[in-house]
Amino acid sequence: MPATSVLPSCSVLLLCGGRGQRMGGQDKGLIEWQGRPLVAWLHDLARPLSDDLIISCNRNSERYRAFADRLISDDDEQFQGPLAGIRAGLQAARHDYLLVLPCDTPLLDRALLDELLGHAGSHPVMVRQGDFWEPLFSLIPKSLGSTLEAAWQAGERSPQRWLCRHDPIAIVCPPNDPRLANLNTPQLLAQNSK
Repeated sequence: MPATSVLPSCSVLLLCGGRGQRMGGQDKGLIEWQGRPLVAWLHDLARPLSDDLIISCNRNSERYRAFADRLISDDDEQFQGPLAGIRAGLQAARHDYLLVLPCDTPLLDRALLDELLGHAGSHPVMVRQGDFWEPLFSLIPKSLGSTLEAAWQAGERSPQRWLCRHDPIAIVCPPNDPRLANLNTPQLLAQNSK
């Protein structure tokens, strides 16, 4: 077996802390798709990769508990976006790398996660579709936590801007890669249920 097949230890962060505005305020991770909550699909995909599966959620913690080793939440109740969840995840992570995934992408596959992990090093690794970075599909060295804290205190709230300051390694996916589809509206859930 080639040495490249050995993946680094990582903590996994499933981002489930949003407002769910496109879903009428519903908690996206708990919305049913093909008979299961969206978060269950990500849990099953990521579970074999880590003994430290973290869910960032700001509500419904009792329901999310079954899908995580630990739950975290933002340190305020203003829903300041995904960078708040990443910040809390980096602080909580037990391993040297944090694999960040959104809760509403049940079509993700293991090959893409292995590719992210296979590029682990001192720089973040992030998916890019064409010219567009996808910061919520990323692998972040825990060592960057202090730089995120400094950026956060200076007012940064964009995961993409923060990650791009650290010369990310791109995992290039084709435009409209179905694995990256965010099923974050009722229409998209229905379209992808066929």
